[in-house]
Amino acid sequence: MMRKWCVVALLAISSMLFATLGEAAGPLADAAVAKRIQAAIPSLPITAVRQAPIAGLYELQVGRNIFYSDADGSHLISGGQIFDTATKHNLTRDRLEEINRMDWSTLPLDKAVVSGDPKGKLKLAIFTDPECPYCRKFEHELASVKGVKVYSFLFPLSFHKHAKRWATAIWCSKDQHKTMTDIMLHDANPAAGKCATPLDDIAKLAKQLHITGTPTLISGDGRIASGGKSAADLMRWLERR
Repeated sequence: MMRKWCVVALLAISSMLFATLGEAAGPLADAAVAKRIQAAIPSLPITAVRQAPIAGLYELQVGRNIFYSDADGSHLISGGQIFDTATKHNLTRDRLEEINRMDWSTLPLDKAVVSGDPKGKLKLAIFTDPECPYCRKFEHELASVKGVKVYSFLFPLSFHKHAKRWATAIWCSKDQHKTMTDIMLHDANPAAGKCATPLDDIAKLAKQLHITGTPTLISGDGRIASGGKSAADLMRWLERR
């Protein structure tokens, strides 16, 4: 899986109050962990607590992010990830996708470039930037994917010189997907098109979904993943429920 992605470096911790307790270790134990952590770090807005997959370790949900703590709240792990050593599966990533799951039906699909298999049972939405090198690499992977209907939301990042012009050219062209692949796969350099575009609306949607970089993927069941994937990894990810 491709780890790198074009990022506008933002890691926001939302200002939510402590509201929900997990179930795995019992509400009293979970509440005690949260209280100890918040007593030590009052500025950390814990929104949920549950036992982590490792005995004696607790998962703290802080807005859209995850921290870990020991049972007495005397140590806090920020940015750590838990892997299953047998399967090499990233359990922290799965939890982040779960807590940040969105409602697919709310996506404005009429504002996306549609491609892939029109009858595909699997659905994929991508926030993409035509100048982003990692988006281009992922677009190469998509070319070999079968059975997936793809919705590409054009999300040009401000630090890419040509991205907005190319995104406008894509949207205003007669064959949007061909123009997009001409740019991203074959280094075409078209002039900007002249038509009304949904780029501002897509930027607002990205902000609502806390999407700050490209490519960002959304599966048909609402899971959100940052960065591209190989074709094989993408299919495994989309087929997981």
